[in-house]
Amino acid sequence: MDAQAHTKTGDEAWELARELVMIDSSDPGAYEGQIECYIKRWLEERIDELPPALAAQVVVEELEVLPGRTELMATIPGTSNDPHLVFICHMDTVTLGDGWDASIDPLGGLVRDDRLYGRGACDMKSGLASALVAFADELERVGASGKLPRRGISIICSVDEEDFMRGVEAAIGAGWVGADEWVLDTEPTDGQLQVAHKGRTWFEVTMEGVTAHASQPWKGADAIAAMSEAICRIRRGVLSQPTHDELGPSTVTFGQVEGGYRPYVVPDSCKVWIDMRLVPPCNTEVARGIVKRAIAEAEDAVPGCHGSYVCTGDRPAIERDPASPLAAAVLDATREVCGEPAEVSIFTGYTDTAVIAGRCGNHNCMSYGPGSLALAHKPNEYVPHADVRRAQAVLTRLAEQVCRGE
Repeated sequence: MDAQAHTKTGDEAWELARELVMIDSSDPGAYEGQIECYIKRWLEERIDELPPALAAQVVVEELEVLPGRTELMATIPGTSNDPHLVFICHMDTVTLGDGWDASIDPLGGLVRDDRLYGRGACDMKSGLASALVAFADELERVGASGKLPRRGISIICSVDEEDFMRGVEAAIGAGWVGADEWVLDTEPTDGQLQVAHKGRTWFEVTMEGVTAHASQPWKGADAIAAMSEAICRIRRGVLSQPTHDELGPSTVTFGQVEGGYRPYVVPDSCKVWIDMRLVPPCNTEVARGIVKRAIAEAEDAVPGCHGSYVCTGDRPAIERDPASPLAAAVLDATREVCGEPAEVSIFTGYTDTAVIAGRCGNHNCMSYGPGSLALAHKPNEYVPHADVRRAQAVLTRLAEQVCRGE
């Protein structure tokens, strides 16, 4: 790549985000193979510009998490034992989906009215691009100074975040990240620093009944009726849990229900998939008790039915650590770039950093990035130009401050 391509304009992340949006990395769909190769080449081109002795110290690692789905980590080592600064950004997006305006191709990289449109524009290819540019800027500082930073810096480009988060779990298992690093994901946060998460617990509940003709329902046991009893009790049980001062109330969503075959047949089976977002003191064990009681009461209410459940997801709530040095550093960087510190809030979803915090007990895991979560996963997804410029500047300043003390 020629030197002109590296001329600094403040729009490097904006231009890179457009390139990334035009690469299909939908999950399920094309997945991350093509985009991972693109990012690896992009990083290697910049590493190759360093003097050979310094370039040899920058480490690029790959990890195949699932067949054909490889994640990537690049690391500039530090000269001290201080915990590394780690940017973690997922490469996958949700499916391209329907409902887009006829003039907007989800993979077209359309720029209109100073907005970049496309699948992943805000979730989270613009955040990924901002982190990549901040990492590349640190590479340039290494080359210009001829020495490594005091604090090391890494970027992890993960897979499967939009599904079961197996990518971040594999990164933890490989020792890429753990309890001590300062970890920032670049999810869309509306310019806020988001430092806490509700827990995410998933259940699959199955109710078995007895089939019969609908004109003689007493000869059967209506599994859907029993499930409706269980659903109402689960909902009341979750919504009655205490509200957390910062995270708010626990919530429950019955996202998918299957059961029955015809209107004139008593259904002998019903299944529901449940998403709970839990806040302390409520946790998965409390939720298990709610589900067990609901099933037992539903069995009593509709004799002949039998229920069971499986817990398919158990992610703990992450509470704010007011003493986090990473939070202080991000607020300093936003103050310098934006004129005032970012608002501190919670992330309503669950991110790669939340998995690291919960699995590893890491108190320096949080989210800051361009765009709005309200636009993610929807048709006509977009990110404003100003948001990307801001995120690039803040992440670059953050790396300068914490890696070099500048």
